[in-house]
Formats: sequence, C-alpha cells, structure tokens
Amino acid sequence: MTLRVYIGWDSREDLAYQVCRYSILNRASVPVRIVPLKHRELRQQALFWRPWLTEGGGQMIDCIDGRPMSTEFAFTRFLVPHLALQDGADWALFCDCDFLFRADVKALFDLAQGSGYAAMCVKHAHEPRDGEKMDGCQQTVYRRKNWSSLMLLNVKHPDVAALTPELVSQRSGAWLHGLQWLPDEAIGALPESWNHLVGHSPGNDPKAVHFTNGGPWMTGYENVPFADEWRHEHAFLQNPRPSLRIAAE
Repeated sequence: MTLRVYIGWDSREDLAYQVCRYSILNRASVPVRIVPLKHRELRQQALFWRPWLTEGGGQMIDCIDGRPMSTEFAFTRFLVPHLALQDGADWALFCDCDFLFRADVKALFDLAQGSGYAAMCVKHAHEPRDGEKMDGCQQTVYRRKNWSSLMLLNVKHPDVAALTPELVSQRSGAWLHGLQWLPDEAIGALPESWNHLVGHSPGNDPKAVHFTNGGPWMTGYENVPFADEWRHEHAFLQNPRPSLRIAAE
C-alpha cells in the first residue's frame, strides 16, 4: 500500500515544503508518494489555467474574483482529486507546505477507512484578526477558513471526482475553499490535533503543526511555538534515515 500525499508548493517556500515532506517520510510506517503541486507544471499539462497578477509589493491577486492570494498553490490544491484519480488512488491527502508532521501519516489515513465521507478535514472555527500573514501577504477571511489547508479526499466519490480542472480554474475562491462543491453531510471531521494552528489551536502535543501565520523559516517568526522542532527536522533533512519509505515521485 502506497499512500498519496500532495503538498502545496510555492517558489518562495521551497524550504518549508522540503521540511514538511521530510517530516512525513521520517515517520511513515508504509510507503508514501509525495507530489508537490507546482502551478507552472500543471499549466504546462493544461490542467490549470486560472489567471492571477502580482502587484508591485509582491501581493498576488486572483483574476477570477479579484481577491488576494497568499500562496501559489491557493487553487492548485483542488486539482488533487483529478490527479489522484488518474494515479489510481482511493484516498489522497492534501496539505499546505507550512506543516510539520509529528505523527505517522498512516494514522491519519486510517481515520478515513470505512467512513463513507467524500472528504475529511479539521472543521476549524477560525476567524483571523490580523490583516497580514505569510511575510506581508494580505489575510483573507472566508467561510470555513483553513478547512482546505489539510484535506483527506475520497477521490472516487462522485462528488469529489466531479471537481474537474475546469471548475478549479473558473469558480470563486469562496466556493472552492468553503468546500461548497460538497454536501455538508459528506464532509467528515478530523481531530484538531491533525491541523494544529499555531497561536490559535489548543493543546501542546499535536500530530501535525500548521504554521498558518508564518513559520520559523521567515524573519520575525523564528520563535513561534514548535520552531525548535522545525529547526531540528531541518537539521536532519540532509541526512535522512536509510529506511525512509519513499515511493517514486
């Protein structure tokens, strides 16, 4: 059994992606195939053509609904059902690159087995107060904020398989990130420990840490909670365990 994991990739945050990837592989008890979602490659494959523009200060603006974007993978995450279905998967995981996994990702997939849900996520009631995040990017507020930052997707479920590349490049951000492409009853709840929002979520022993407002690889965020663990993971990144269960990417 090979688990399929898709991680959002941003050209400004390759280091965050590398550490996230390593933290998954370093703890996995089964083979894992990890795929970075690079929008330029997806555009070359004619799977993604959603336009955006970049303002002088570096802020990206989505041209479909005119709202700010904080990452290059703001919308490519919704291509995971199409990509994973083509790959023959039953369930697939998406997560942002600013995660640090502290537990075996197989345990997360196990929560979905036999559930019958179309998707599962942590159902945060998160209303950010700050106007900025991610090194100066504008903070956007929408229904079900952060639900889409980590999603287990039942890619063969008809409601999930119906999320086509055409819809991903045409529908509004609120519709996509708010999971309005699914009936409410088709969305299962994951424990908050699998998407622990640093500075917002309760508890001090989460299974997956999400540096949603900024991580220790960014100036000004060097001392956020779990920063030392992130640096520890980064230190071992260049010398991984020989037994890492890594499938061909």
